[in-house]
Amino acid sequence: MAILENIRKRTTVLILIIGLALFAFVISGVFTSDLTGGGKVGSTVAEINGTEISIDAFRQKVDMASRRQGPSLSTMQVVNQVWDQEVRNAILAEQFEDLGIDIERDQIMDYIKNIPSYAQSPQFQNESGVFDENKFREFIAEMKINNPAQYALWLQDEESIIQNAKQEAYFNLVKAGVGATLKEGELDYKLANTKMDIRYVKVPFSSIPDSTINVTKSEISSYVNAHKDEFKQEAARDIQFVYFEEKPSLADEKAIEEEVTKLLDDTVEYNAQTDRTDTIAGFRNTTDMAAFLDRHSDTKFDTIYRAKKDLPASFADTLMTLRVGEIYGPYRDGNFYKISKMVNRKPNGTVKASHILITYEGATRANPDIKRTKEEAEVKAKDLLKEALKKDAVFVELARDNSDGPSAPNGGDLGYFQQGVMTPKFNDYAFGNPIGKIGLVETEFGFHIIKVDDKQDIVQVATLTREIEPSEETINTLFTDATKFEMESIDSDKAFFDLAKENEYAVMPVNKIKAMDENLPGLGAQRAIVQWAFNSDTKLGDIRRFNINNGYAVVQLTASYDEGLMSPEDASATVLPKIRKERKAAQIISTNKGKSMDDLAKDNNVSASTATALAVKSPTIPGSGSEPVVVGTAYTMQEGETSGLIEGQSGVFMITVTKKQEAPKLDNYSTFANSLQSANASKVNTAVYNALKEASEIEDKRATFY
Repeated sequence: MAILENIRKRTTVLILIIGLALFAFVISGVFTSDLTGGGKVGSTVAEINGTEISIDAFRQKVDMASRRQGPSLSTMQVVNQVWDQEVRNAILAEQFEDLGIDIERDQIMDYIKNIPSYAQSPQFQNESGVFDENKFREFIAEMKINNPAQYALWLQDEESIIQNAKQEAYFNLVKAGVGATLKEGELDYKLANTKMDIRYVKVPFSSIPDSTINVTKSEISSYVNAHKDEFKQEAARDIQFVYFEEKPSLADEKAIEEEVTKLLDDTVEYNAQTDRTDTIAGFRNTTDMAAFLDRHSDTKFDTIYRAKKDLPASFADTLMTLRVGEIYGPYRDGNFYKISKMVNRKPNGTVKASHILITYEGATRANPDIKRTKEEAEVKAKDLLKEALKKDAVFVELARDNSDGPSAPNGGDLGYFQQGVMTPKFNDYAFGNPIGKIGLVETEFGFHIIKVDDKQDIVQVATLTREIEPSEETINTLFTDATKFEMESIDSDKAFFDLAKENEYAVMPVNKIKAMDENLPGLGAQRAIVQWAFNSDTKLGDIRRFNINNGYAVVQLTASYDEGLMSPEDASATVLPKIRKERKAAQIISTNKGKSMDDLAKDNNVSASTATALAVKSPTIPGSGSEPVVVGTAYTMQEGETSGLIEGQSGVFMITVTKKQEAPKLDNYSTFANSLQSANASKVNTAVYNALKEASEIEDKRATFY
């Protein structure tokens, strides 16, 4: 905030400086005269420092962002993204106006040239591959005439570009005032490199039972009021719910299994047209597997030959043992019942091989850094082949140390592959030689020392699958059960939890839901439930049934939290440990005041310990964790000096500095000063914006519309 105050004090000077470099310009003056597509219409979705944001303009931006994002984000995720950007723009716009920050045409184009999606697009580049401003302008002008929808998206991009350019100028001004002196660099260096060895005694806070420290509600309230910034809360709600999941019953599962089993064998059907019975081939005997599965299965016939690794992991071993024509099943795989039949098998249809590639200048895909000739590569490859053929050779190590191929880090391992995947000569060697064979092959990539590691069959398996789904009867029963529980919960004098327990239903709580939340643990995206919980007509204890994906949820509102300070009850979980620690520290210090280190250890039944090479920048004491106050105190002490009682994070300490090694003096501390300056500058964008946002008055009305 001090940085912002300095900027405000120098507003006139800054305006003059910026005015010399920047002239008011908006690029849409070239392409269009309106960024928002209209003024404020209808009600507002927000008011930020007195500036209203129209719901109509906001919705337009949400619609455009949704089209750009596609189905990857939910509506609420897009709403929240647009909201964050609108709040940021509104807050920073005040700063831009105060400082007179605006953007000139050349600056906008310079900014666009640094955006890869524009600068690297061939349609905006000249013959030399350089971004052409005129081509870009022509593209925008043509888009405005011929593609209004795309042009509308561009206007949003354009506004974002302008805002980003202004923000960059603004934050650069702030960063210009952020520095670090050589003295600050020297101090930072010393805090990191001055090392202390200490002998210490710690009386842990855990030595005093929590039960002996009595904390009243009024004391918690006083603590909250004294630390208001730590205990601010947004409006929130607690709910609990019973989820009636639409899932198959045991009877449904059994029925699906029986249906699949019936399809296994032939059936006899009466044909009214021919007035005779026909035998319909089942899965076991069908001669047209593709047609059979099209008619009876949830998945089609997979004609591709698969290796063992491509089959369902839980059943791969069993399926691979089947002979051609044999059948396995019915079996359950996830949410499906299946029957599989071995249609065909290709022995040794997949090979696992490793290789050492020795390439040369001019070979296909050769690393440009490799300058050896083809002849030199061949000599090296033959030498490596001799090494690889030795009894004690470790092929993995030879490949890792010598191969030019991308598989070198993996010891040359290429994994399993089928016929035709590798270049022809490599393919022929791998499939034409037995396991363990090592040989040399030349391809367009260079010289390969190939080792055949393993071979496996590949198989063609036909699988009849049926998804296990709830029956209509199960779905109707679920609706009845959910409705009955809702009505009983509303009418009964019994608590929601107790009534659910009687019916053997599980109750799930969800705490501290915010007004713009969407996802609820256990239920997923349920915006309607959140809106109901925050509706002014919904009272504590109210119950309602909601139709959700795959079932119903009977929900009760159990708690409501207003925006502002936490109540003592809500804050107690955080405050109680803090107050207890303060009381324990005071009690330990009062009881042990004036004692020597040895007496402190003896009287509190603890032992003295040592810690070495402590530094202020990394203030961790082994066995105690982070103790910045203790280590900081050691830094201020002389070697041989003993401290008084120190209140730490985990207990009360007394320390003696047994050794202090000052950081070696340097001729110049500019490196550390520069590092500090860079670190401080890197925090500017976030820190300044958060400070401005914290100081802003933001009225959020999104929940009214979404």
